Amino acid sequence: MNKRSTAALILVLSVMLVIAGCGNNNAGSSKNESKGTNSATTEPAATAAPKETAEAVSGASEASYTPYDQLKDKYDIVIVGAGGAGMSAALEAKASGMNPVILEKMPMAGGNTTKSSSGMNASQTKFQKEQGIEDSNELFYNETLKGGHDTNNKELLHFFVDNSSSAIDWLDSIGIRLNNITITGGMKEKRTHRPEDGSAVGQYLVAGLVRNVQEQGIPLFVNADVKELTVQDGKVNGVKVLFNQADDKTISAAAVIVTTGGFGANKELISKVRPDLEGLVTTNQIGSTGDGIAMIEKVGGTTVDLDQIQVHPTVQQEKSYLIGEAVRGEGAILVSAEGKRFGNEMDTRDKVTASINKLSEKSAYLVFNAGVKSRVKAVDQYIKMGVVKTADTIEALADQMKVPAAALKTTVDTWNGAVKSKSDAEFGRTTGMDNDLSGAPYYAIQIGPGIHYTMGGVVINTNTEVLNKDGKAITGLFAAGEVVGGLHGENRIGGNSVAEIIIFGRQAGIKSAEFVKAQ
Repeated sequence: MNKRSTAALILVLSVMLVIAGCGNNNAGSSKNESKGTNSATTEPAATAAPKETAEAVSGASEASYTPYDQLKDKYDIVIVGAGGAGMSAALEAKASGMNPVILEKMPMAGGNTTKSSSGMNASQTKFQKEQGIEDSNELFYNETLKGGHDTNNKELLHFFVDNSSSAIDWLDSIGIRLNNITITGGMKEKRTHRPEDGSAVGQYLVAGLVRNVQEQGIPLFVNADVKELTVQDGKVNGVKVLFNQADDKTISAAAVIVTTGGFGANKELISKVRPDLEGLVTTNQIGSTGDGIAMIEKVGGTTVDLDQIQVHPTVQQEKSYLIGEAVRGEGAILVSAEGKRFGNEMDTRDKVTASINKLSEKSAYLVFNAGVKSRVKAVDQYIKMGVVKTADTIEALADQMKVPAAALKTTVDTWNGAVKSKSDAEFGRTTGMDNDLSGAPYYAIQIGPGIHYTMGGVVINTNTEVLNKDGKAITGLFAAGEVVGGLHGENRIGGNSVAEIIIFGRQAGIKSAEFVKAQ
């Protein structure tokens, strides 16, 4: 999608959302309706909006944003992007005595964070200790490094792991409790933290962060499309932004933090760096177009791993909707059109994707039962979307799936035996085996691979300072979240992206505030 068509699309969608009564309040009203934002909704923000629009803004529809007439010409810190990283940065900057502002190009806050499903990885947390889970930062580090094929930026990875527990504590301190713990592929211990009721993490997290941003009086403008960074005397000193696709403004700042996310929805760029992925569906919201990367490159920033794009194995193809890894983590299995398992469902995402792509049909079914449904609240949303097949017996489910009933029954019985003996003789799975699939009703979701995450991005150090090609910090410029590359290497572990946005988002807010104070 080119810039002109993207701008036109955002304008049209913004108008539709405002008409529907759930858009931004930049046009005038300053009424604060933040009290409702903690009860995240999985319903589309506007029934009249196209599917991709609703999914892009779902979960933040009750938020009230800062009216346009309250915009100032100067702030201590400008934060570009209102996802998890941007809002975390804003909260820490505010706590450090700064006057930050958040500028979001979409009609709603949240970005790809809203679509996060499984949870947030962290090690040695208080919630793990309360539940008797023995974990260590060293194990977390080693498993993440192995998952990234030993190509991760080790300095960033050490910082990430060592600050993961405190990030869980920080969220808890601001009313965002992630004390329900599951496991994702490539991990040996349960360290994926979810909301207490087991629901998807994204909408809950976004709602809680928006609520805190509003309670702290931090201005958050939506439909604020930042076009470029401004530079004076070698220092980044503000942004040029287009409001509501109509009003050009230049806003000055002592520091700028870019948290605009990745480019998983930019088909042109993906085709350029990874032509082999052309035509795959994407789980990304439509605003994930890599704007921040381009802006940073223009002022001298450099990039790493742009060709490292994660394909998620379990995406519902017709709706381009991610079926979260927690479904497998809580006991689901994958079966082929023959009704048989074909690999370790809890292997890393790249390996599970490869196993699906080896099937002639290039797709598979997630099969699970009532117990998994009770432990993964996101399944309720999948059912509402109409993508789940349901039956009271395995044989009846097989009929709906159009797979051999006898084969599926044997597969499930064999799996249940493996769970009972804690030994998967077929494929060596060792995690996500706490509960078998013996309790009806039974469920199935047809899935296939889809573009999910861009591991590559701009280069930063552990202070979140953006680096140039010589490895030197660009004065006044910071970045965090999926816009950054290097942390995940060639493959991201499920649950690490949410941890990244909180850990490095907080760091960006803290370090940018220190920079401003030192001026």
